[in-house]
Amino acid sequence: MPATVSIEPIIDQVAKTFPDYNSDVLRHAYEVAAHAHRDQKRKTGEPYVNHCIATAAKLAELRMDPPVVVAGLLHDTVEDTELTLEEVRQEFGEEVARLVDGVTKLSQIAGVTGHRKRDLDQQEAESLRKMFLAMGEDVRIVLIKLADRLHNMQTLHGLSREKQIRMARETLDIFAPLANRLGIWKIKWELEDLCLRYLEPEVFCSLVERLNERHEEREAYVEEVITSLQRALEETGIKGDVSGRSKHIYSIYKKMKHKERDLDQIFDVRAVRVIVANKAECYATLGIVHSLWRPIPQEFDDYIANPKQNNYQSLHTAVYGPGGKALEVQIRDREMHRLSEYGVAAHWRYKEQLGRDSFLEDKIRLFRRMLDWHDEDRDGTEDEDAVEFVNRFKSEMQPEQVFVFTPKGEIRELPAGATPLDFAYYIHTDIGHRCRGAKVNGNIVPLSYQLKDGDQIEILTTKRGSPSRDWLSPYLGYVKTTRAKSKIRVWFRHQDRDENIRQGRDMMERELRKLGLRESLEKLAHQNKFDKLDDFLVAIGAGDLSPHGIAIKLLDNHHAQESFQGIEAEAAAFHGKGKAPSVTTERLEQLDASGVRGLMTKVAGCCNPVPGDDIIGYVTRGQGITVHRRDCTNILSRGDKERMIELDWGGTERTNVFPVSLRILALDREGLLRDIVDVVSNEGVNMRSVNAVSNKSDNSAVITAVLEVHDASQLLRILSRINKLPNVYEAHRATG
Repeated sequence: MPATVSIEPIIDQVAKTFPDYNSDVLRHAYEVAAHAHRDQKRKTGEPYVNHCIATAAKLAELRMDPPVVVAGLLHDTVEDTELTLEEVRQEFGEEVARLVDGVTKLSQIAGVTGHRKRDLDQQEAESLRKMFLAMGEDVRIVLIKLADRLHNMQTLHGLSREKQIRMARETLDIFAPLANRLGIWKIKWELEDLCLRYLEPEVFCSLVERLNERHEEREAYVEEVITSLQRALEETGIKGDVSGRSKHIYSIYKKMKHKERDLDQIFDVRAVRVIVANKAECYATLGIVHSLWRPIPQEFDDYIANPKQNNYQSLHTAVYGPGGKALEVQIRDREMHRLSEYGVAAHWRYKEQLGRDSFLEDKIRLFRRMLDWHDEDRDGTEDEDAVEFVNRFKSEMQPEQVFVFTPKGEIRELPAGATPLDFAYYIHTDIGHRCRGAKVNGNIVPLSYQLKDGDQIEILTTKRGSPSRDWLSPYLGYVKTTRAKSKIRVWFRHQDRDENIRQGRDMMERELRKLGLRESLEKLAHQNKFDKLDDFLVAIGAGDLSPHGIAIKLLDNHHAQESFQGIEAEAAAFHGKGKAPSVTTERLEQLDASGVRGLMTKVAGCCNPVPGDDIIGYVTRGQGITVHRRDCTNILSRGDKERMIELDWGGTERTNVFPVSLRILALDREGLLRDIVDVVSNEGVNMRSVNAVSNKSDNSAVITAVLEVHDASQLLRILSRINKLPNVYEAHRATG
């Protein structure tokens, strides 16, 4: 039976950092926790109190102040035992009780970001929002929760596979980015590696095995580098500590995936770190490194001049080291190193001594800004719902960022993929609303331009302006950040109800017309759980519902695949009662009806259905089944309904393409056809045929084309982009 872990190492660790603290308080907290959890075991079989000790040990390792370590020992007592919060308050004081209460509130909210095949619903998102807000009351609560989550991940082997995946996904989505944002790299790295171990076990084991295969060779190589670099530093009078840097497996995995490189091509597999006295010596050391070994182009990052948003500072360079092998070198001073290891935790213990700690205050201000429910730009209105809040929070914690400059040279950090509109809304809501264009590095760019590191952005505004509903279209790429999308939606929610109804109706009808769909708006409202059509249209007009998403959803076929026995039963009923049998189309060349193969099928040329369209089959004489769209005029006009057969797309593969006819109405101009072809080409779609007819009397043009698309979503993207071209009145799908 696993033994209970001792409290003495924690007491020794706290004594090193806080020598004047009364260690009897820690012993008493340990005794209280051990007694409260005395009859409890973890799924691993060990005494439950070991988890409390492990949590407190990590907090002591982070050099947190003693009340936090005490709270770490007691963090599960109020929730999981008979001990009350009032008893904690009486025994250990108000500060410890407040920390324990904060962690308890978090634990009472069920994990809602786990491995799922659907989006968060409002209730789940509301629970997660409350968790974030509770953490924002005292950042130390976050640190306790991170230490708690780390040990839970370290002992995840005791849970079922389903729970392992759920907890690992939640940790990777929420807690690892939290540790990153607070600059606590020691916890971030451990959490990410553990997540990879359970989410991608085969990949994780393969990487570990490959790294271990050359461990001795790599260690010998790093020792050679350390010796050479240490000697060069001593010759120039720089006293630096040079050491091999441990490999972060998840980081290697991400680089291999992002850069599509093999393990041998990843630079930080062989890596050293140099710690020197000050900033000047950092740059001097960089010069020495580059004089010893040739730098690898485009592999240098100066995070000292341009710190990351979590205040991480260091010089990163990659060089061709001894033997021409890729080597990464990190250079930082001692204060930078302390912050990179412990982040916000490194500052907390100096709070009482320093009185004001600008780093700590900035970090807490940034964290609370992310959690701020009533954003200062919203005029005190509570319009952002919980789902938007959670998405915004997760978006702003994403580690992939771009660093850009304002016209005054000030650095701003935005999520990767952000656009000039995202930048405008980041600066101020009103600037975003009035934005009409942007310059990047002095050149006019489209508002959908994706910002890159080092870009200098100037926003062009009008005196009076308002956002466009097109900015919310997922197919046009105007905004990336949830923050910008939320502010645009808030603006539209405040508009006149009648105007939102009018705009909503126009937007929905336009989307249906694009795809050649015939569906009543009343039916769509009912399908989207709206009792009143006007409420449905207001939601679309205000940006709360995407007409693009509704159109795509309408195309989805929800017919479940029937078994062969069910088909036979339906066929019998069909002959007796006129009911159409149901089958499933998995490929256009064959009909696969749950194991029944060999039925020939072909796409009807009159309506050209694509995957996602609601379809029906027509049994021909001697030529198999012709697949039509359900609203095809040829099908609707036929009287021999007994020859109709229910179909759905089943497992149609992405490699298949389907011909679709488009009709484009425009005011003729030079280059019109070229621009349309460019849109289609950029989507990677083949244009099978095209025909353009112009009318000189009114300078109008009608262009028809047949495209080979993969699915309805791709078709809708193309139509949306063609509709945004100059002089185009309307582009829609031609129906049979």
